[in-house]
Amino acid sequence: MLTQDSSVKELPGIGEARAAAFARLGIFTLRDLLYHFPRAFESRKDIRPLQTIKDAEVATTLLTVATAPKNALIKRTMTLTKFRAFDAGGSVEITFFNQPFLKDSFKVGETYRFHGKFSLKRNALLLSSPSFELYREDTPLPEILPLYPLCEGISRKILQNAIFAAFHALLPTLSDHLPESLRLKAGFPTLSVALRGIHAPQSTDELREALRRLAFDEIFCFMLGHALAKRSLSTEKGIACKPADPAPLLSQLPYQLTEAQLRVCREIYNDMRGGSTPPMSRILIGDVGCGKTVCAALAVYNALANGGQAAIMAPTEILARQHAESLAPMFEALGYRVALLLGSTRAAEKKKIYEAVSRGEISLLIGTHALLNEKLQFSNLILTVADEQHRFGVKQRTVLREKNPRAHLLVMSATPIPRSLALALYGDLSISRIDEMPKGRQRVDTFVVDESYRARLNGFIRKQVGDGGQVYIVCPAIEADGEEISETELDLSTMTLRNASSLPNLKTVSDYTKKLQNEVFPDLSIGFLHGKMKPSEKDETMRRFADGELSVLISTTVIEVGVNVPNATLMIVENADRFGLSQLHQLRGRVGRGTRKSYCILVSENRGQNASSRLSTMRSTYDGYRIAEADLALRGPGDFFASSDGAVRQSGGFSFRLTGLYSDQSLLTLASEFANELIASDPTLSKEENAPLRRFVLHAFDINEKTFS
Repeated sequence: MLTQDSSVKELPGIGEARAAAFARLGIFTLRDLLYHFPRAFESRKDIRPLQTIKDAEVATTLLTVATAPKNALIKRTMTLTKFRAFDAGGSVEITFFNQPFLKDSFKVGETYRFHGKFSLKRNALLLSSPSFELYREDTPLPEILPLYPLCEGISRKILQNAIFAAFHALLPTLSDHLPESLRLKAGFPTLSVALRGIHAPQSTDELREALRRLAFDEIFCFMLGHALAKRSLSTEKGIACKPADPAPLLSQLPYQLTEAQLRVCREIYNDMRGGSTPPMSRILIGDVGCGKTVCAALAVYNALANGGQAAIMAPTEILARQHAESLAPMFEALGYRVALLLGSTRAAEKKKIYEAVSRGEISLLIGTHALLNEKLQFSNLILTVADEQHRFGVKQRTVLREKNPRAHLLVMSATPIPRSLALALYGDLSISRIDEMPKGRQRVDTFVVDESYRARLNGFIRKQVGDGGQVYIVCPAIEADGEEISETELDLSTMTLRNASSLPNLKTVSDYTKKLQNEVFPDLSIGFLHGKMKPSEKDETMRRFADGELSVLISTTVIEVGVNVPNATLMIVENADRFGLSQLHQLRGRVGRGTRKSYCILVSENRGQNASSRLSTMRSTYDGYRIAEADLALRGPGDFFASSDGAVRQSGGFSFRLTGLYSDQSLLTLASEFANELIASDPTLSKEENAPLRRFVLHAFDINEKTFS
């Protein structure tokens, strides 16, 4: 009998080659198939007569085949399949490329629903490679079509067939992890109904209910995972640290701490007193450039002054190197040995570091995920600092704590978020907020423009580079994935159809890099960066930009946080209306970090009132917390759960696949209330009725049962 853990190869028609293609999408098991959710939904309800369709429009039509399809071989490598189809108002020539097998899929006199991009050539209407479905009056076609993330070798049809096969195979044994009493109280559909509604919605109401249930599952599970993590700490007592005089470290700084930094340091020092209380488990939240790293350095100094060791973990090698370059001189001047441990560190050097750390010879170890290696054992670890919290999840924090369960933990986030949301996102952590910027931090002038400014914008890019500055350009997508965004795409926040005029063509990193390098700036050094690149490739590209080898860097939001490039003076965000305000604020924070005057230019063709209001907020507001409050009010909590590149995923096994789409703030409140009630009545989810939920949560976080037993 097939289970959710069965391999996709157990399904009919999936061999080694196709399984390898599914693996590129992160799909290995039947569970992965069921939870490979659509990235968007398209309405096919609006059937357009041919006579109303204009050149370059994407539309849905109901057409009858008029001529028998014929195949023609051209250029020895391409096969064209052509035929004509008609409705009451006209006819169109339909062409498919390199799909000769489709010749037998259409019969003269039969009617099909076609959807695709039309073109007009010599007053004749053409339709190339549309999607299609056979139409029968007695069998209504679905009005809503899911659009999935795809890859080479996996078409929409192949994916959907596999999803439906997995669903039907598992349906007899597919139990609901939500306790029945909770599900009924919230008015949610069952899990099987919700999964069917997300993959094959028959109406907007069915889709809305499915989205609501499954998005709730994500937030609820996330909160329970954090609650279990916090529970696992309660039996430990933190290492007692006598507050150290920070003067030796502060004397090396060329500035004085702000009142907000001093307040945060007092909170950290108080937590680290330990002895009779659990270890510190605190998150430090603050705007880009507010001085979080200095607070972390003081926490490290407190640990070292008490005779212990500390570790700082960063999500990328270049950020780890940056921390080492700024912190090592200060600590080594005080007599503490500092080392850098990276994934790329040679094996012989790693072995030396492991041995020196285990003997207590290294006081501060800075590195990446390499710090999680089980071979690394500390002599007396007192403090661990994890930079860029959204890159590290509960699983990573659990592994870090296993290095020494009594050690203190400080994590940092450069995303200012409202306190209510912070409590939901970081339920296992105490919260410190830096809400004051250091004196002298320059303001980045922000402008909102449309495509009519393109020539002037290109001229401004050249001027900035000519003056010795560097430029970031951020695009909302990596590359076109073959799915046209049309006037029929559903706005999931309102379940209404988007207007075509509000959906301009998206700039993609791949296409825009080629255009700028080949046509606009052939004389400039241009690089690109996106989340599908290997970590080593990303690090190398960022190193080249940081070292000034690249003048322009075109990227997705992977550059949203982290690396400091003081020479960068211009941030351009294409299709800015597609980003959350907090994302835009983070991107703006990548420039203005040096002495040069810096600018942020938001490019948008969306003239809708909501988009204009949001971008106006960015132009006039520079306080990260105020922007976050506005973002939460306008778009709900989804963007705060989402991570870079639109991959709504948190490190450590847990994924937010729908929360970024279904941004309903009331869902956050509901999940928080239910999570608090459940944990209060069953702190470890050990009651029989909660056993399925416990298994679901631990599997979602990829954590062994024994960890939270």
